[in-house]
Amino acid sequence: MGQLTTPQTYWQSLRSPKFAPTALRVALVIGSLLFIINHGVALWQGQMTRQRWLSGLLTYIVPYCVSVHGQYTNQKKQD
Repeated sequence: MGQLTTPQTYWQSLRSPKFAPTALRVALVIGSLLFIINHGVALWQGQMTRQRWLSGLLTYIVPYCVSVHGQYTNQKKQD
């Protein structure tokens, strides 16, 4: 993959087949756990608003991005 140095390369790495599989697993596990903690009661009681669904979506996006960032910086250190 070569030296990862530019922000554009980081943004491209968000869709990289090299990083995505691990990041998707992290997002699924951690995101689901956080979703249950933060929104489980509202979901169970049928009180999910548009704002809560947006927050729930971010609950999965953030762990994905953090995982890619970790993989990206690790790769950068190895190059």
